[in-house]
Amino acid sequence: MMAGHNNFYIGLSLALISSTFIGASFILKKKGLLKVASRGSVKAGHGGHAYLKEWLWWAGLISMGVGEAANFAAYAFAPATLVTPLGALSVLISSILSSYFLNEKLNIHGKIGCVLSILGSTVMVIHAPQEETVSTLAEMSEKLKSPGFIGFAMCVLASSTALICVVGPRYGHSNVLVYILICSSIGSLSVSCVKGLGITLKELFSGKPVLKEPLGWVLLLCLLICVTIQINYLNRALDIFSTSIVTPIYYVLFTTAVMTCSTILFKEWQNMVLDSVIATMSGFLTIVFGIFLLHAFRDSPFSPDPIYFSLRSNSGNSHAPPWMEDEGQNQPLLVGDDPNEEFQSIEVEEVEICESS
Repeated sequence: MMAGHNNFYIGLSLALISSTFIGASFILKKKGLLKVASRGSVKAGHGGHAYLKEWLWWAGLISMGVGEAANFAAYAFAPATLVTPLGALSVLISSILSSYFLNEKLNIHGKIGCVLSILGSTVMVIHAPQEETVSTLAEMSEKLKSPGFIGFAMCVLASSTALICVVGPRYGHSNVLVYILICSSIGSLSVSCVKGLGITLKELFSGKPVLKEPLGWVLLLCLLICVTIQINYLNRALDIFSTSIVTPIYYVLFTTAVMTCSTILFKEWQNMVLDSVIATMSGFLTIVFGIFLLHAFRDSPFSPDPIYFSLRSNSGNSHAPPWMEDEGQNQPLLVGDDPNEEFQSIEVEEVEICESS
């Protein structure tokens, strides 16, 4: 029991480290893509690969690699139901850093969203399952052979192929959901591969001859393919759309896809009591709402002026607020500043034109 708790806290710590590096990677990669665009090179959104020559993009990729490595290790110690939703912290870190380095301001709605996301993450940590349902490679093999997961994987592959080959070329540059749906759906499979590889490594370190098992190598190959697709289409989405739009949508869709896959494959929810299930879902919805507040009103400045004018107009008084009364009020009009003079001159010209005709 004590070992189970230790694994839980190790997985939690690794998930927090992962969120920090992944959140920073979004900013570094975006800065690199902006520098590439400023030099007139072909953008990643149009299929260009000039970002491969930009060191900032590589720094972002390395940061993401470190974060994904920590995330990889976290899945070996803690259930996906806990590790994946904590990715919200990477959104918060990305938002805070983007306000400093990408001039994307964080208003009062964003600050409230940050608080809600942290609260939701805390609730999920408290109520997430603390024991793994799959601990050996043999159990993982049986899980992967289940009809439910095979059906889920077939649906993911079919929908991703349709998005890549048909929908992407037509609507990828105008609809932010297209490329992010590809990353999210493929990402759900990559998390399953990571979970299996984590179990493989744990058995390897315990002295078991898992290198002779073909399943570990198959999972590694599938993971490399999935990660390559994710990086490619995430770069396209970041190049075309704002980071403040891509990051939260990617988090919500990716987390939903992973939790769905985890429910089908690992059945972690079956070992949870009803109260924990309700609390976990409530925490996740709180995170989603916080992420929505964080970015939905990002470009809408919060000011008391619109509220003041609304209240004054309802009361029949449309004067300026007290803090604006000194600006240009009670100042006499200069000669020729009659606001009706312009309209009067227009009417005279129209009459003259009519008489001449």
